[in-house]
Amino acid sequence: MHRKQNQKRLRKLLYRKSAAAFRWLHIYLSMLGFGAIMFFAATGITLNHPTWFGGSALQVEDISDKFTSGWLRDERTDLEIAEALREKHQLHGRVTEFREDELEYMLVYKSPAYAADVFIDRESGDYTVTITSANLIAALNDLHKGRDTSPTWKAIGIDGAALLLILFSLSGFALLFYIKRRRLSGVVTSVIGTLILGLVWFLFVP
Repeated sequence: MHRKQNQKRLRKLLYRKSAAAFRWLHIYLSMLGFGAIMFFAATGITLNHPTWFGGSALQVEDISDKFTSGWLRDERTDLEIAEALREKHQLHGRVTEFREDELEYMLVYKSPAYAADVFIDRESGDYTVTITSANLIAALNDLHKGRDTSPTWKAIGIDGAALLLILFSLSGFALLFYIKRRRLSGVVTSVIGTLILGLVWFLFVP
């Protein structure tokens, strides 16, 4: 009898401790992921309606210039050429392409909502830069998609945020099972929400 009472007290203690742990986890995951939740929720809307905030509008700037005589003939490295152009014309983003042949060099700089294409005549040193850019909304949309970002952003900003949101949702679902009065209605609500999403996909996506 005494052993059964001890087991019952132990179960109650574990129940309270696990409920408190899930509650703590859910609260602090929500706070840690607040920025990510708001960012991906808001940019989900702006991605779906890019024209609402001018996210699809592009600005194009063409620049013509030239390197000083003989500068390119001194066996410049790819990095030297790229950084010289970056400094002179305040180009930004990563160099995603660098090609060369007997006649010219071609470079492409990219970052969210930004691209700069450079063509350089090897003989004369003349070059053109075409900069295509969009507004902040377009940049945020590209961050949402991971377009022209970096491996670090994709790992932390996207994969890390996704994992955080998964844990946040699962901890909230687990908490539901500690509230007896809401357990059944909560599970039914989650099933209904999932079915609605699936039906919309099945019925309205070609």
